[in-house]
Amino acid sequence: MNYEDIAVTRGAGWLEIQINRPEKLNSIREKTAENILHAMEAVEFERDCAAVILCGSDKAFCTGIDTSEFQIKDNEYFDFYRYRRRARRVNRLFRELPAYTKPVISAVEGFALGGGLELALAGDIIVAAETAKFGLPEIKLGLMPGGGGTQTLSRLIGKPLAKELMWTGRRITAAEAREMRLVNHVTPAGQALDRARELAAAIATNAPLPVMFTKSVIDRGEDMSLQDGMIAEADVSFMLYFTADRKEGLQAFREKRPPQFRGE
Repeated sequence: MNYEDIAVTRGAGWLEIQINRPEKLNSIREKTAENILHAMEAVEFERDCAAVILCGSDKAFCTGIDTSEFQIKDNEYFDFYRYRRRARRVNRLFRELPAYTKPVISAVEGFALGGGLELALAGDIIVAAETAKFGLPEIKLGLMPGGGGTQTLSRLIGKPLAKELMWTGRRITAAEAREMRLVNHVTPAGQALDRARELAAAIATNAPLPVMFTKSVIDRGEDMSLQDGMIAEADVSFMLYFTADRKEGLQAFREKRPPQFRGE
């Protein structure tokens, strides 16, 4: 399918989604969110697609929400509140991305600011070029993060650092982001996408059901007690005993050959 705001490429076991609005530094509008959601939904049930990679351009991964769509008439604020809660695709994107069943890897070159950083945080893994810049500058505009940043960032790097970044609105480098454990890997400029592809390829060699279940248990476990989280892990782990891929994995190990997983 041809998209207006993104470019989609098939990798060897993954899907790449490039935000393609260079004239707007890859800011997200309703059409962008609609395109991303459609592309991801189209492969969620494809067994040969193990992961999704989000990327932008060398100048910007994404610089947040396109403010040209923020035009609200004085007597329509409550209507907009209902719209963003129920129908706005940008808000739907931030809500649904963490629940996606496959790993989402963000390859960041250039700026990842505001909603752009929140988009990356809603995924699973961030790979950054050494020239990348991260920040949540909303406070400088009299605003605050609205794409989940107050929740995702604080869970990832801790409340004190998250508060500092939001309250000052300052930008941080890729090196600082790695120190804060915000990003998994830092690469030379221009190589973030290559590293993301390497990760996607490594994921694609493994059984997809354990990948899906570990993602679910890890993410849901954040809001559980340690005991409840361990029980959830044990229950899901037990379910894998009945899969064909478990039998194939053990057989391949005994025969000293690469396994042929099918997601069954």
